[in-house]
Amino acid sequence: MRYIVNPPNPWLTHSVEWLGEPPQAKLEVFEETETRRIITHNDSPDVGFDYTVNCYRGCIHGCTYCFSRPTHEYLGYGAGTDFDRKIVAKVKAPELLRKELMRPGWKGDEIVFSFTSDPYIPLEAHYKLTRQCLEVCVEFRQPIGIITKSALIRRDIDVLKELAKEARLGVFFTIPFTDNATARAVEPFAPLPEARFHAMSDLAAAGITVGIGIAPVIPGLSTDLPVLLKRAKEAGATLAFINMLRLPGSVAPYFEERLREKLPTKADRVMNRILEARDGKLNSSVFGERMRGKGEYWAAIERLFKIHSERLGFNRTNKRVARRESTFRRPTAQASLFS
Repeated sequence: MRYIVNPPNPWLTHSVEWLGEPPQAKLEVFEETETRRIITHNDSPDVGFDYTVNCYRGCIHGCTYCFSRPTHEYLGYGAGTDFDRKIVAKVKAPELLRKELMRPGWKGDEIVFSFTSDPYIPLEAHYKLTRQCLEVCVEFRQPIGIITKSALIRRDIDVLKELAKEARLGVFFTIPFTDNATARAVEPFAPLPEARFHAMSDLAAAGITVGIGIAPVIPGLSTDLPVLLKRAKEAGATLAFINMLRLPGSVAPYFEERLREKLPTKADRVMNRILEARDGKLNSSVFGERMRGKGEYWAAIERLFKIHSERLGFNRTNKRVARRESTFRRPTAQASLFS
């Protein structure tokens, strides 16, 4: 049973302190019908893509380290349990995406699903917003990238195969750990690593380009990079990347509190390693540094990743980069009618 635990919201003039045991954190779903835009532009040099689509706000996976948690504070919610228990579904996402792809200013740059929420949270099984958006992208031959932790993506293999044939598609599974106990401690409601590797294998068998994101790398806790890369290679992955843990704003105290609760014997070592890799801080908001660490410890992690990814043949043939010509086409009125 989960109870409400939220760091103070810096945008609110008041906060709540429970007298006694806090109430149970129940799942609540809200439908957002007044969304104006669905394609979001990202101007950070730390991220390898410029445009994203997020069909949901909040994420049921409940990863304690998620850097997107503070986005819930703009809605008047908390960055703690509110983020994974108050979920907003952008029910007009497919309709908005079609309109925005039809605009003359859109040139067909790659769109990534998603950045602030997993595109395949459990609610996607009901709403099918990600699937409907991908179907729109097939119609426009729109290049797509997908980042997920969820095995639910296998439901959409038929659409993904069409995207891979008509445009460009790359699917990354973020898998930071092989150990189930560690994964459960910091990713309490995400699919277990084994489920993600199985989904990766199924997509690769369908001819879809897949990769592994060892993200985030948590200093002092992420100890099995070579094993993760080997498992991904065996599952058919050809691409790989790593990112350093980010703890912006309210994420830092929430992450540390959950870490000390779930992994008390490792907490001090992890927090000290983070400080070591962040030049004495828990987070960096400087562009170019946000997803990379500093110092000898982080340099050793990067060397380890480089040696094993090169040995296993990752990132040698990147089809998403190799096919630079634009596949994007706006459908004719007749094609749209029949689709």
